[in-house]
Formats: sequence, C-alpha cells, structure tokens
Amino acid sequence: MAQEELTDDLIRRTEKAAMKIAQLAVDTGITFKINDVVDQVEQDLPPNYPTPSKGAETRRDVITRIAQCIASGQLYEGQ
Repeated sequence: MAQEELTDDLIRRTEKAAMKIAQLAVDTGITFKINDVVDQVEQDLPPNYPTPSKGAETRRDVITRIAQCIASGQLYEGQ
C-alpha cells in the first residue's frame, strides 16, 4: 500500500471510529478522549496492517494526529 493510500485509509478508519465513539458518548453521557478513538482504530486494524513510514513517528502517532485534526475540524478546513 502506497504512503498516500495508507494515510487516506487511516483517515477513513479514524473518522469511522470517531463517529462510533462520539455516538457512544451521546448515548451514555460519558466523555471520550482522543486515545479512545486511537484505541478503536488500532483494534479494528487487520493483522499485519502496514505502518506509515514517516521518520520516528509510530502508527499510533499518525492516528492520534488524524484524530486530533478530526476533533478540531482542521482536517476539513478548506474543503
């Protein structure tokens, strides 16, 4: 999987996890954290899912950054 495809896939997976966690928060009244979204994404990844190759940044770091951009709306600015 090419780096751009990997990033796009992680964005899609993170959006899906964020929606799932947000719905749980609404249904239960429990506040969620970015790490909850990251954990959900990682749990749903298939075995041997590729790791982004961006220096020392781990896959978890990439997912965390994506989740933060989703939560802040930064991911959608300019679209």
